[in-house]
Amino acid sequence: MIKQERMQIIKQQQIAHHIFELTVKGTLANEMAEPGQFVHIRVADSFEPLLRRPISVASIDLEASQFTMIYRAEGRGTQLLAEKTAGDTLDVLGPLGHGFPVEEAVKRAYLIGGGIGVPPLYELAKQLNARGIETVHILGFESKQAVFYEDKFRELGDTHIATVDGSHGTQGFVTHILNELPTDFDTYYSCGPTAMLEAVQWAYPQKKGFLSYEQRMGCGIGACFACVCRTTKSETDYIKVCSDGPVFPAGVVIT
Repeated sequence: MIKQERMQIIKQQQIAHHIFELTVKGTLANEMAEPGQFVHIRVADSFEPLLRRPISVASIDLEASQFTMIYRAEGRGTQLLAEKTAGDTLDVLGPLGHGFPVEEAVKRAYLIGGGIGVPPLYELAKQLNARGIETVHILGFESKQAVFYEDKFRELGDTHIATVDGSHGTQGFVTHILNELPTDFDTYYSCGPTAMLEAVQWAYPQKKGFLSYEQRMGCGIGACFACVCRTTKSETDYIKVCSDGPVFPAGVVIT
């Protein structure tokens, strides 16, 4: 059930270059179940910035009624959000969208993320592990300065890191790592830039996959049609990433 709540900030810290980890507490957290969902945050109490910011959920703690988000502070809205401290409150709308279907994995799953697409894969890995599914994590970043949660992912399974400049892990993109890994998995889940999602689909055309798309959003609830994409069903068939997604089976969305 979607709720709007003024939630209390428990902790905020910078964990990589321009990357912040933010934990909030409130009853809205108890509505979260699917990894891959997101929330829409009003970053200021004034009318500027006007629009909310969509932020992905990285970890859920139902017992404590808390959840953690990870975001990149690069625009005015997220820079204002980065100034918040413990004890402040945030106007949060969520949980929004449809997340990753954990029940689709059988024995072994590949979790493939790029940049700010990495955060939702952490909660996904936790939930898959809890179901007895082995997870392998292939994560891409621009540089060593931008890498986050590497140790946390390693606690959950085999983890591989790629950086564009080669300053950490494998030089290049996640596809360079995928080319070297065995294909003995049954399901893959991926979140990141559109070019990366296309490359992952091309690499595993016969595998069952689920992709989380990053689109600019206005309302976050499917009313404004700002995040509409075409599908492979027909030339006149469209989906809204915010409400129909952001997660879709591989091969559905035309980018």
